Amino acid sequence: MRPAAQTALTALGAVGAVGVAAGVWGVGIERYLFTLRRHDLHVLPPGSPSVTVLHLSDAHMAPWQHRKQRWIAEIADTVQPDLVINTGDNLGHQDGLGGIRAAFAPLRGVPGFFVHGSNDKIAPSARNPFKYFEGPSTHVEFTPSLDTDALDDFLTGLGETLIDNTAASIRVGGVRIDALGVDDAHRELDDLDAASAAFRALGDDASVRLGVTHAPYQRVLNAFTDAGADLILAGHTHGGQVRIPFAKKALVSNCDIPLDQARGLTRWSHDGRTVPLNVSAGLGHSIYAPVRFGCRPEASVLVLRARRADDSPEGRSAG
Repeated sequence: MRPAAQTALTALGAVGAVGVAAGVWGVGIERYLFTLRRHDLHVLPPGSPSVTVLHLSDAHMAPWQHRKQRWIAEIADTVQPDLVINTGDNLGHQDGLGGIRAAFAPLRGVPGFFVHGSNDKIAPSARNPFKYFEGPSTHVEFTPSLDTDALDDFLTGLGETLIDNTAASIRVGGVRIDALGVDDAHRELDDLDAASAAFRALGDDASVRLGVTHAPYQRVLNAFTDAGADLILAGHTHGGQVRIPFAKKALVSNCDIPLDQARGLTRWSHDGRTVPLNVSAGLGHSIYAPVRFGCRPEASVLVLRARRADDSPEGRSAG
């Protein structure tokens, strides 16, 4: 064999070995490396007690995913949250509700808000992953195939309030928290006019106002900012799910959010107003794409604290 040909074969072999190693890591290891991301946010009025918020998203639960169920169940003791925000896509299988019950049961009695993603209503289906490079995935008309009512009954029983296309108010340790939310914007089920009207009807007495959405489309983020939200929470993107390690931008987001804001705590600006935005990379993945690479599954802990002396809301990462 000629030296050039042998060199080419050696290079191909090395590339193949790297590919196999990456596949083993992404499929067999990283998708089980569940992580808590912690941030401090100074968004409460001066003198307010701190509020610990647990942001859960995109569990995509299947009945056999016991490691994920155990890890989520341990969060209640680990974090001891005052408030839970669930940004949807809880179910990843027609029989996934049992796993959600096992995972979330220790959070019973903790108040919160939740909105729906598409995988709270319909089961996932196989897709060509390379299609995501062409833009957000498209959908045909669908018939609900998941027991959304049973999911909602369970989450409501835990103490959470559904805020699809509406708004609601709760008190946590003397702090009034208002939230507006929308149904899944990825399937264009969001009604921003209805949500904003319900939000305005709550008045101006809240200590902090939250915007909650599954999919962080720019139209939703802009509307929440205009409505006066002090913090916006979203999921859906999976952080890109497969990323170039240490890169600031995701490769895809499956919506129109800028790729450098597809994961983590950033800031969203619209019409001269800027608010913190937390996009969770989520806890799971479709059962048809069981991989995470350069993007660990995660939940977020957001500690809401009193504003600083200059009265400007600021965010500071803490892990």
